[in-house]
Amino acid sequence: MTMDLSRKRILLTGGSGFLGRYVFEELLSRGVPDGSILVPGSGELDLRKWESCAEAVRDADLVIHLAAKVGGIGFNQKYPGELFYDNAVMGIQLMEAARQAGTEKFVCVGTVCSYPRETPVPFREGDLWNGYPEETNAPYGIAKKALLVQAQSYRKQYGFNAICLLPVNLYGPGDHFNAEDAHVIPALIVKFYEAMLKGLPEVTAWGTGSASREFLFVRDAARGIVDAAERYDKGDPVNLGSGKEIRIRDLAGMIKEMTGYEGRIVWDASRPDGQPERRLDVSRARAEFGFKATTTFEEGLAATVTWYRETMLG
Repeated sequence: MTMDLSRKRILLTGGSGFLGRYVFEELLSRGVPDGSILVPGSGELDLRKWESCAEAVRDADLVIHLAAKVGGIGFNQKYPGELFYDNAVMGIQLMEAARQAGTEKFVCVGTVCSYPRETPVPFREGDLWNGYPEETNAPYGIAKKALLVQAQSYRKQYGFNAICLLPVNLYGPGDHFNAEDAHVIPALIVKFYEAMLKGLPEVTAWGTGSASREFLFVRDAARGIVDAAERYDKGDPVNLGSGKEIRIRDLAGMIKEMTGYEGRIVWDASRPDGQPERRLDVSRARAEFGFKATTTFEEGLAATVTWYRETMLG
């Protein structure tokens, strides 16, 4: 049964963030009035506090929960405690507040980091509990996976319509390009442009380059989230991805070419690769609510590099 979003009051946590801005635009494109989308800032409402959660959901018919503390491998290694606590407590309290307030639907956006380290490729939703996540991002992944347990438990006991989505690594214009918490694509873009500006003969990349990752263009991810908000009402988690993967070594080569850097790439094998391989089985999303990624990786990566060059470098 399709939810008519244009008639709903929607709480969009994390709505001013990278993914959130695209979800906001997607909601507008489907006829949701600007005034019907509540986007609280982290300075306005601290979702780690119960009172803030209760206030945030008070008038919401639908909650799309994107707010998260998140970063790349280095960020995960430096702040594992904060990543576990902040992500767990925000989601757990917000979902409980929404249940108490009688919210019609709760969309929880989780992470591919919840999958076990040795998950067979492609990752299928049924494999989610068959092992421990990759150690460098386990605190974040487990915190998000706890929200799936909460959603399924609330559905069973209270009939609460909470759904959970598992997006793969996102990228695109407007990504986080600061050095401390950037993911691999923005981190490499920054490194290559900085090396060009400084005339450096080489760029050092983390790991061996042998690990693979699947990436989903942020605009496609936003469309998938809103598709699920409209049309998916089951307790089973759903992968959101492109269904294609690339080796980090090949990714670095593509970014080097797109940025125009002519130096060498040196791989620092003392740094972790993270999970050895990531590629999702995306058949459930297509079957349940018709989602399929439409942006090719080459198109999305070129748009991201261009945005950084024109917006961040001027």
